[in-house]
Amino acid sequence: MSTIRISRAPLAVAIFVGLVLGVPLALHAQATVPVTTTVTVLGPKYTPPPPLTKDDLIVFSGKKRLPVVNWTPAHAPSAPLQLALLIDDADQSSLGLQFNDIKNFINEQSKTTAVGIFYGQYGTVQTAANFSTDHAAVAQKLRLPLGRLFGGSPSIYLSVSDLIKKWPATGARREVLLMASGVDFLQPGIVDTYLDSAIADAQRAGVVFHSIYIGPGRFGFSWRGDIAQSNLSRLTTETGGAAFFEGLSTPVSFGPYLNQLSMILRNQYLLTVNMERSKKKKGELVPFQVRTEQRNVAFSAPKQVFVPGP
Repeated sequence: MSTIRISRAPLAVAIFVGLVLGVPLALHAQATVPVTTTVTVLGPKYTPPPPLTKDDLIVFSGKKRLPVVNWTPAHAPSAPLQLALLIDDADQSSLGLQFNDIKNFINEQSKTTAVGIFYGQYGTVQTAANFSTDHAAVAQKLRLPLGRLFGGSPSIYLSVSDLIKKWPATGARREVLLMASGVDFLQPGIVDTYLDSAIADAQRAGVVFHSIYIGPGRFGFSWRGDIAQSNLSRLTTETGGAAFFEGLSTPVSFGPYLNQLSMILRNQYLLTVNMERSKKKKGELVPFQVRTEQRNVAFSAPKQVFVPGP
């Protein structure tokens, strides 16, 4: 009886080819990952921008140009928004003069925008109104800050990080309007590690911050307002938002700034690019820049985006 013998050579060749060709191809397929971030596009002086397609975009991470996968207007219901109003409980009670403007801003938001009100207190956040599309009910939860003696936060940036960590990702855009002096009583100098951590937390979570500067009042008169404003500018610019100031005092009216913020929220896009997957187990933040060759167009985007690891 004859015996059928199976040569091991073809099997070995197949294994070799699989190792040489198949594995690298599989690794290549997994070497990139789509990353989506919120980008604001405006014309001059807070006017609507001209139409842009993804072919108009030039996106870089460092010196490497990134392929644009998708460029979608951030309009509900495809891109709902959760908007948090974060107020430093340490700030002066003159904020009450702005209540009508703030309430009008809340009530004018899109019907699908969920708005919440939070107060920075003792390095944490206290919820005054949970996220809701019932804007009238949310607006009624607005209250005066307690002041530094009763509700002061040693660093508003600790409260910023606390808000981000307590804020579950639902797939909606997440943005914050921070109303504060920006004074950090724990680290009042140029170097502020709490601010650095807050910015990194926001960038990892994809949370965009906007701010309105409020003068620190008599309990903060000795602190340098330029450093405080610089802190707020860093938080907003590096997360893709906007900072609003009127000298070193609280603005006479928040209305014009809130109108500009509404224009920002109406002119946002979800930008998706393919990026190299991080080699770090927990992922990492990498540089990010968006521009175009079209004239009279201004982009606001985070300075860094989070790329997941293996």
